[in-house]
Amino acid sequence: MEECISVFDMLKIGVGPSSSHTLGPWRAAERFLSELRNHGLLEQTLRIQIDLYGSLSLTGKGHATDLAIMLGLSSQNPETIPVKNIDAIIQSIKERNEICLGNECTIPFHFSEDIIFNKNFLPFHANGLTFTAFLADTTAYAATYYSIGGGFVVKEERVNAKKKLALKCAFPFPIQNGEELLNYTRQEQKSISEIVYENEKSMRSEIEIHSELMRIWDTMLECMYIGCHTDGILPGGLNVHRRAFDMHQGLIGLSNYTSPQEWLHQIRKTEVKFRQILKWVSCFALAVNEVNASLGRVVTAPTNGSAGVIPAVLMYYLVIENHQAGEKEIKQFLMVAGEIGSIFKKGSTISAAMGGCQAEIGVSSAMAAGALCELMGGSPDQVLMAAEIAMEHHLGLTCDPIGGLVQIPCIERNTMGAIKAIHAAELAIESDAKNAKVSLDTVIDTMWQTAKDMNSKYKETSEGGLAVAVNMSDC
Repeated sequence: MEECISVFDMLKIGVGPSSSHTLGPWRAAERFLSELRNHGLLEQTLRIQIDLYGSLSLTGKGHATDLAIMLGLSSQNPETIPVKNIDAIIQSIKERNEICLGNECTIPFHFSEDIIFNKNFLPFHANGLTFTAFLADTTAYAATYYSIGGGFVVKEERVNAKKKLALKCAFPFPIQNGEELLNYTRQEQKSISEIVYENEKSMRSEIEIHSELMRIWDTMLECMYIGCHTDGILPGGLNVHRRAFDMHQGLIGLSNYTSPQEWLHQIRKTEVKFRQILKWVSCFALAVNEVNASLGRVVTAPTNGSAGVIPAVLMYYLVIENHQAGEKEIKQFLMVAGEIGSIFKKGSTISAAMGGCQAEIGVSSAMAAGALCELMGGSPDQVLMAAEIAMEHHLGLTCDPIGGLVQIPCIERNTMGAIKAIHAAELAIESDAKNAKVSLDTVIDTMWQTAKDMNSKYKETSEGGLAVAVNMSDC
């Protein structure tokens, strides 16, 4: 079934550390509440049990899956909840052994008993979870959801498939793969961002599109700002020291600024040599993912674990490549990135539990490479070439987080993905796309085949790779 995927589906604001293991279960809890309300069962609910399966179970504690579920059942909004309040909300639920379901009715809730971690996998997807509401009439209502990456949540029966198809039909330029996208650009003599903009206008007003894209960028910028100005040790037990703070201090020194926007302008005044560029890009990416690892607010791009790549590359363009760039270029970048991400989602996966880290860092790097390429004057063919190059050199990348935490190697991988994206864009700009031997669609298909061949130990289970080579006790 073809899907209509908006830029705002691919770039979502949420709370870390994981889009598939935190934001997805959070949204699943919201959907379950909605189902209970629709069936008139919310007030009849006496107890709720949540069963986690597969990757959600194996790495759920490190990814705060259990905490996200409690926040979702409490009707907290991941886009707006003050992150400083999260600990207090969770602690209150644990201490009182009760939860205010849907912010409407309080029921008993025992954190250690009512969320069950099952190591077995459900057949439909590696990230499965089942909610069961036990009702006053001694019956039960259950629903199973799958967190398929990037905060997307589906049910196996795909009851909304017809709605999605109808929505897709509203697009003037429905796109399933890279070749279709290129055909539209040739037919209409438009850039990729212009094609995407026309699609978005079929769903939202121009004012809404502008407002939402800038809200996404403002969230990214604030996230980088917070990460660069926060020192200390990341939570989780690995004793990982925040590095963005020290790196940032070494780059900018005693510059005066009081806001993220002033900060951006101050960075433009700093020395720019090759090493400094590497450090700045790495610093931006580290900052985002250190915030993500601390249950901070980030933009899934396309996932939380890869949230640092796109903001780091866009920031690179704004503070190093083009000091005159502003809102126009920011919106252009985000639209191209979102479209490339949607093509990967349709043709392969953006879930590490299904495809390993190639599905997260690889996809985010491809998104950023293509977006940067267009801003640098690349043709639509060169844009997709840049995305292909970036993914080609992430094929087979495993997901093996130590302790099930989105920290090692995840945080550093964002720096690598960002640098690769910039390099891929430069290679594409200097190439004749007609001579490319591998198309974007081919690399997406190859990525999916690689994902299917990959051992489950390397798909966000923490059962292989660095996750077993390094002991928590050694940290």
